[in-house]
Amino acid sequence: MGKGFFQVPTAVNEPIKSFAPGSSERAAVLKQYKSYFKGKVDVPLYIGNEEIKTGNTRSISPPHDHKHIVGQYHLAEKKHVIKAVKNALSARDAWANLAWEQRAAIFLKAAELIAGPYRAKINAATMIAQSKTIHQAEIDAACEFIDFLRFNVEYMSQIYEEQPSSSEGIWNRVEYRPLEGFVYAITPFNFTAIAGNLPASAAMMGNVVLWKPSDSQIFSAKVIVDIFKEAGLPDGVINVIYGDPVMITETVLASPDFAGIHFTGSTHVFKDLWKQIGNNIHTYKTYPKIVGETGGKDFIIAHPSAKPEQVATAIVRGAFEFQGQKCSAASRVYLPKSSSKKIMDLVKKDIKSFNKPGSPEDMSNFITAVIHEGSFDKLAKYIDQAKKDKNAKIIAGGKYDKSKGYFIEPTVILTTDPKYTTMETELFGPVVTIYIYEDKDWRKTLKLIDSTSEYALTGAVISTDRYAIDEATKALQNCAGNFYINDKPTGAVVGQQPFGGARASGTNDKAGSAQNLLRWVSPRLIKETLVTPEDYRYPFLG
Repeated sequence: MGKGFFQVPTAVNEPIKSFAPGSSERAAVLKQYKSYFKGKVDVPLYIGNEEIKTGNTRSISPPHDHKHIVGQYHLAEKKHVIKAVKNALSARDAWANLAWEQRAAIFLKAAELIAGPYRAKINAATMIAQSKTIHQAEIDAACEFIDFLRFNVEYMSQIYEEQPSSSEGIWNRVEYRPLEGFVYAITPFNFTAIAGNLPASAAMMGNVVLWKPSDSQIFSAKVIVDIFKEAGLPDGVINVIYGDPVMITETVLASPDFAGIHFTGSTHVFKDLWKQIGNNIHTYKTYPKIVGETGGKDFIIAHPSAKPEQVATAIVRGAFEFQGQKCSAASRVYLPKSSSKKIMDLVKKDIKSFNKPGSPEDMSNFITAVIHEGSFDKLAKYIDQAKKDKNAKIIAGGKYDKSKGYFIEPTVILTTDPKYTTMETELFGPVVTIYIYEDKDWRKTLKLIDSTSEYALTGAVISTDRYAIDEATKALQNCAGNFYINDKPTGAVVGQQPFGGARASGTNDKAGSAQNLLRWVSPRLIKETLVTPEDYRYPFLG
């Protein structure tokens, strides 16, 4: 920034397109969907300036039509991981020394590419490989990803602008240096925006990155790579590999130059990664930054004053959008006895109005498939168990079929046990469990919610009683990093609701905020004395 104090464009949230029948965006995404569905994408490893095809491949199939193949991706061997680390480190000096406004321009261009010529591509890829409806794809792969890029550029400029005060004869200033080494980004299948943001946020602050996307998200990850390349991201800044996660991680974490991990995924995996990093701590040149957003067992509690229609809508949207495959999805619900029947009747009515789970290409579908067979089998097991248990009853859904796609009906379990297994275990699917409490036990139920789960990601209270809202907000302050009043516990918007949780839900470094970007820099204070003393004696010496 040697030639000016530059102001970046003011970040605004990308408007969500409707994709209504007859709209141009609907026609464009359906055309792109058909093209991708009939095609055969071949996804290489991206290491430095090379696109490497190892010949050891796995197929890419839509979860809603798992026998149909839309492409393949190439698996890395250990030598490729080592090469990716080497290429990242060789790119580091040039990237770290590039003026920040030049880095900003790359990611601002990427945002405009997604908003324009790549919108249909990134949405269609997300619909095919992750079985998202067009609405879920649009709010994620297009709008949220655009928002991450735009707002992070603005936050970056604010971070650089924040400087210490200086006293007479002294000039203090802070450099926000990138980490000394490389960042390892591990991203999940469920949000294309997260897949793009985790490597991009670290790279934006001058870091080089080794990125391992989820095996179930590689189609849209390839589109992200295409966008970054067209935006002008230099080779080697973000290197992309796929393959055996144990081998890749062990190789990466064995490097002395490992400087940080940016992770979204399961709690169990993240804890194992933390342990591996701890075991290797004497290997590293610096203490690595560890940033993770993990699981959730997110709740809705309705107060007796809540309007049943509002509670029912929060349950249906919060639990079943994207088949409940959001770490923020509503999966345990506490209803007051006085209004529970009406609320449950409304929920059942809404579920009956859904089409049977099907392809996202049919835009009348609210529900599509879960991500893969492993997820399907896990959910089917819990549904079957609920059918057998005396303290649980399925009141809606409960059917499943994987003959064509991994389809699980939206399922509602009613339990008499507040510690029933599906009230405590993260399922990551379209299954929600309801517990009914006596109206007089409102305060007791708040304590129950706080103590039931190891997670602390999202939660919601629905009430028309402001005293009850205040009471819940205070009682539940530690069990939800994102707390919603009179709304579902999902749908955080970048720049409005920074996202993250504590306890077993992660490090709460709030993606979509300056707090997250600060984890990817190592500040250096520079103190310059303008007139240097030439006598050691202080006045007190006389």
